[in-house]
Amino acid sequence: MKSRSTTQTWIARSTPNPNAALRLFCFPYAGGGSVVFHHWGAELPDDIEVCAVKLPGRENRLAEPPFDRIAPLVQALAAGLSPYLDRPFAFFGHSLGGLVSFELMHELLRQRRPSPVHLLISAMRAPHVPSTIAPIHHLPTPDFIERLRDMKGTPEAILNNRDMMELMLPVLRADFAISETYQPSAKAPLACPITALCGLEDTIISEQALHAWEQYTRHTFTVHNIAGGHFLSIVNGQKCWKKLGKP
Repeated sequence: MKSRSTTQTWIARSTPNPNAALRLFCFPYAGGGSVVFHHWGAELPDDIEVCAVKLPGRENRLAEPPFDRIAPLVQALAAGLSPYLDRPFAFFGHSLGGLVSFELMHELLRQRRPSPVHLLISAMRAPHVPSTIAPIHHLPTPDFIERLRDMKGTPEAILNNRDMMELMLPVLRADFAISETYQPSAKAPLACPITALCGLEDTIISEQALHAWEQYTRHTFTVHNIAGGHFLSIVNGQKCWKKLGKP
């Protein structure tokens, strides 16, 4: 088994670009993988290299146990991504990925490593804003699957496929445990801009919860309202990045 700290393990690049002016690290939602960002490289300017983050327990890391707490995850990410931090970079995180990217930024600051020039948060409430949804990671499997069905983020074909769900359940439970056990701590505002993406039909994260990210930066803060619900807004993430231009 490969070490969790190897860069080959943590990063997927559909279009490697060693001469890129900026690396855009993309962090997926709960249960998601790097494949959701596979097309981003073709949609963005040539001088941006998309680096999709691959987490344990999914894709070619199925043999590795997934993390179920955020502190060890961001510590492992800081080590695994370290060789890629040799040029300007930015973070995009969707839902759980937004929380992970935020905590990773502070872990990099704690270790006195380079920091992102921009943080783009999609469909994730600010750290201090409590969730409006009851925890589900501990539920019995039938109840857990039914709650996933209510969230409308997992296709019915997968929810009804017993073999597929056996593979995905440990990752889904672990990812939800990261979010549901998370305890925010006092942190100094970040020096980089924060942009938040708000899905106009999102029934999980409110616009107010996204606006609350403003207190986490001493730089500029912007909210973009975009078409789609909680899971559809990720489709428009690369479009928003194109509008932002180079940081």
